[in-house]
Amino acid sequence: MILWHLGGTIALVRYAFRDPNMDLRLLMVGAILPDLIDKPLGRVFHVAGHESGKLWGHTLLFSAVLMILILVITKRGTSHRRTWFPLAVGSLFHLVLDAMWTLSETFLWPFLGTDFTPADPGNLGDSLIDGLTSPWVVAGEVVGLIYLIWLWRAAGLSDRVRRRAFQKTGSVGVPIGG
Repeated sequence: MILWHLGGTIALVRYAFRDPNMDLRLLMVGAILPDLIDKPLGRVFHVAGHESGKLWGHTLLFSAVLMILILVITKRGTSHRRTWFPLAVGSLFHLVLDAMWTLSETFLWPFLGTDFTPADPGNLGDSLIDGLTSPWVVAGEVVGLIYLIWLWRAAGLSDRVRRRAFQKTGSVGVPIGG
């Protein structure tokens, strides 16, 4: 659910922080970071019983440690903190959009034990088909896509100059309503 995580995270974070100049580049990386870590571990390296790919990256501990590291390594009020902070925020919002609290053994790992919430092992092909036919997955992807299209248009990213400015700064500069 890439579009769900990208669009949903950007929308929620922009609304929560009300910062039209937030650097969205690392926010987007953070929004998919738990999957970038865990999907290969579960699928490629076949961590037994966890082929769904919800492992260490999907824990509250991972996002909290990432946040603490960024806060410790960067200096308050600097551009470095402003750039890197969205990475940890994106990772936290990924957990929210995955409703990870429903998988408490994973979400609160290792505080409830060292085992992760077991997943249906299935194979990758079956998982992809299930995801593409699940109304919840499709709805989430559509919602994420709609927001991303809206933001693209509102920021005027069809214009090459604005797109290059976004690539350089990560900011779309679009005011947040509400």
